[in-house]
Order: sequence, then C-alpha cells, then structure tokens
Amino acid sequence: MLLWLGEWLAQFESGFGVVNYLTLRAILSVITALVVSLLLGPVVIRKLREYQIGQAIREVGPKSHLSKAGTPTMGGVLILLSITISTLLWGDLDNRFVWLVLVVTLLFGAIGWVDDYRKVVEKNSRGLPGRWKYFWQSVLALAAAAFLYATAQSPQETQFVVPFFKDVMPQLGLMFIVLTYFVIVGSSNAVNLTDGLDGLAIMPTVMVGAALGVCAYLAGNVNFADYLHIPYIAGAGELVVFCAAIVGAGVGFLWFNTYPAQVFMGDVGSLALGAALGVVAVVVRQEVVLFIMGGVFVAETLSVILQVVSYKTTGKRIFRMAPLHHHFELKGWPEPRVIVRFWIVTIILVLVGLATLKIR
Repeated sequence: MLLWLGEWLAQFESGFGVVNYLTLRAILSVITALVVSLLLGPVVIRKLREYQIGQAIREVGPKSHLSKAGTPTMGGVLILLSITISTLLWGDLDNRFVWLVLVVTLLFGAIGWVDDYRKVVEKNSRGLPGRWKYFWQSVLALAAAAFLYATAQSPQETQFVVPFFKDVMPQLGLMFIVLTYFVIVGSSNAVNLTDGLDGLAIMPTVMVGAALGVCAYLAGNVNFADYLHIPYIAGAGELVVFCAAIVGAGVGFLWFNTYPAQVFMGDVGSLALGAALGVVAVVVRQEVVLFIMGGVFVAETLSVILQVVSYKTTGKRIFRMAPLHHHFELKGWPEPRVIVRFWIVTIILVLVGLATLKIR
C-alpha cells in the first residue's frame, strides 16, 4: 500500500522513490510488525482474559504444566494481525505470491481459531474434530498448489531442487501439486505439535522464516539465482517483506510468550505460521531446505508418529511422552532448558540449510 503511495509521490519528489528498495521495505516490515505486536499485545491479552479464554491443561501431561491452566490462549490472533498489517503496508499488492501466502496464512489461522474457540469457549475438549481439521487443511493446501501450478510463468517454478547438486532439478509436472500439498499441510501440523512450551515454537518459526526470507530474496534476483545455481522465480523477492513481518510479529509475540508465558498462541497461530512457512518454501523452491532448517518441527512430528505406531503395534512407548519436548521434561530437564536447547539446535540447522545454497 505504501509502495503505491511512494511511487505516486516520487513523481513530485524523487526521494520517495526509496520505497522501491526491497531491503528497506523488509526492514520497515520487521519494525512495523514488531511495534504493532508490542502495542496490541497488552490489549489482546486483556481481552482474552475478559472473555475467559484460558488454556486447559491435560492431566496426563507433565505436572509442572498444571500451573499454566487459565493462561490466555488464542494469542496467535496478535501474530496474524501484526503480519497482515505490516505486509499490507509494505508489500507489493500487485504481486500474486504476496496475496497467496497472506490468504493461506489467514485461512489456516481461521481453522485454528475454530478449533481453539470450541476448546476454550464452548468447553468442547475435542475442539474441531481431526477429520474436519485435516479436510479443510487439505482443501486449502490443494487450492494453493493448484493456483501456483496454473499461474507458473516459467518451468523453474515447478522444478524440484536437490540441495548440494547444482544440475539436479527435475521437472515435477503434476507431482508439483502433490508435493506442495504435503509441504503445506505437513509444515502446518508440525509447528502445531511443537507449540507445547513457552516460546518453543515461535522462536524456531522466526529463525526459519528469516532464513526463507533470504532464500526468497536470492530466488527473486536473477543475478544471485544464476550465481548460486538456484531457480530464478520472478516476483518471489517480494516474499522478503512477508517473511520480515513474521520475524517482527514473532519477536513481538515472544515478548509476552517467553517463560513464564502471559499468553499462548494456540492453534490459530501455530497452524497459520506453519502453513506460511510451507507456502514460502514452495514458492522459492526450497522444500528440502525447509525440511533441514525446520528439523525441530520434523523431530517433534516424527516422535508423535513413532510413539503411536510403536504403542499400537507392540504396546510399548519409545518416549516417555510425545511430542519430543515432553519426553525431555519428564527426564528432568527444566522447561527453559528444553526451550533454549531446541532454539540452539534450530540455529545450527538454519545455518546448515543456508549453506546448501552455496555448497553445490
């Protein structure tokens, strides 16, 4: 929105043309989302408390979590507001990728909102039934995949990039839709499973989002893309503004979500943020890199799958409790230790993921 205004004002004063610089708008997007989050945070938390939208704690979970009962949840609304405002202000609203990732993020957030609302307001412990949650996630993911496939402007937009090999980029064809579907749905649910401790999910999301922003900037620049032997995706660079908004909104939310948390993001935040990361990774053709950088999310998801399969087939559990972060809690790790160590692992994995862009 401000890009349009700046371009119009540049006709009268050339200095306003500075808004055309993508890096500047990315920085302003971070700052805007951060400020909005910090300013609206107390208001949102107060409203959640007034409406008695508090987290219910499972009795089967770690006993240390019982003290968290009643902490306001659905704080993901704050994250989505910050991201949306910042992206609309600083993004290029003529860019199809910007609208796609923003719409998908908000619609996945709507699925999470329904689930949270049923749990904490209607006191329905089941929330949105799993089959319906998965159904709507699938509908949205397939719609996004079909849109990207139908509007692809070059063969590079539907190639599969294999890290470490500069010449291995097979054309996916219709398999692009299948891959995109699994990336978006899988990423959404992986972040959702990770959101179990104060600040555990939001900081890895911020770090992975920032790294994907770097990937978007490189993929959207023909010179950098050619130098790094990655697909050049025209228009993908604008996703830097969106990724920057995730960083700003996430850091702002962490201000209130850090241990001991004043608010939880709930499914409205975790499902939306996971889907956002998935869409950005697909657009910039870095699905495998997302898998690497989001290793904490992957490990949390695999721990649940392995636990369920093991218990149903052998009657034995592999972990003391799944997802994985609860296993370490039950081993005696204090909650802050689990959180910070998972952050450290994410930092390492993000650096490894970024390194794959050059090592080919």
